Amino acid sequence: MQKIILASQSPRRKALLELAKVPFEIVVKGINETYPAEMPVEEVPVYLAKHKAIEVNKFLDSAYHKQHSTKTILAADTIVVLDNQIINKPEGRNDAISMLSALAGRKHKVITGVVLLDDEGEFSFYDQTEVEFHPLSLEQIEFYVDTCEPYDKAGAYAIQEWIGAVGIKCINGDFYNVMGLPVSRVVQELQKFANRS
Repeated sequence: MQKIILASQSPRRKALLELAKVPFEIVVKGINETYPAEMPVEEVPVYLAKHKAIEVNKFLDSAYHKQHSTKTILAADTIVVLDNQIINKPEGRNDAISMLSALAGRKHKVITGVVLLDDEGEFSFYDQTEVEFHPLSLEQIEFYVDTCEPYDKAGAYAIQEWIGAVGIKCINGDFYNVMGLPVSRVVQELQKFANRS
């Protein structure tokens, strides 16, 4: 597979591409992560991923681009949705505890938007996974927050950590999507994207 540019500094997305043996390098440019208030929640992660890809593309169009043999950009963004409301990254310990208390014993959706972009065009999609937590005690939630400090994670949790092993009742959909990248579909779409006429 052709080498790509990963427009994300997420260690989880990096690990998943490595697991899938996709060659890549990381180029990240910051964006303003706001979105139109009336936008359907399913469209939000695609909207944000597209802006990440566009900013990296602009950067690669500068003198820096001359050093690259590829310009296929992969950008992604993941959101957690409960009762049709987006739950962002927690602002601190109390916020993380509050988020996890809201998710405990209930089902929520994890939606990852993915954008592929090169000089010839773009392709985007989103993948959705339903996650259901067991009821969680405050002691369990505080233990997880204090030991794993999930402050950089949407919904204040990572499925591959302790809370995923003991706290999640079931999932419906792609496990890796909850980690931040529906990697099997990404590989399929990268192959089609590279081979389009």
